[in-house]
Amino acid sequence: MAEAILRHRLGNRPGWRVKSAGVAALTGVPASAEALVALREWQIDVRQHRSQPLTQKLVEESDWIIVMTRGHAQAVLSMFPEARDRVRLLTEFGTDRRMEDIPDPIGMSLDVYRFTRDRIDRAIADVLLTILEDTKQLKRKTESEEQ
Repeated sequence: MAEAILRHRLGNRPGWRVKSAGVAALTGVPASAEALVALREWQIDVRQHRSQPLTQKLVEESDWIIVMTRGHAQAVLSMFPEARDRVRLLTEFGTDRRMEDIPDPIGMSLDVYRFTRDRIDRAIADVLLTILEDTKQLKRKTESEEQ
């Protein structure tokens, strides 16, 4: 759901590549029926989504590796210790920086999926604000160094 919500929030913004991958994901599994419904309620279509495992190639290509739980962060770092500076918990952005896990709702009710969708969406809003602000500051710094 996080990938779909982030893509939805980004719209047609150029220069962004968003991919989701799991530390224990199987290849090619579609989104759950509950995820389909919860996201369809927001006019987000994930019928074509298929799961993929986190790979060395994906890690190497990533500027950010944003995880939903501290357990995911630990798993990523145990598999790819070189990614230490790029792994962040989804809820650590923004002013609250609550550092809360957002557990996977797999196997839970549609209401739990909706609750999780809403938590992911709030956290992604903070992620985007932080990254966009960091990008603006980097651009300003680069421009001033070039002058």
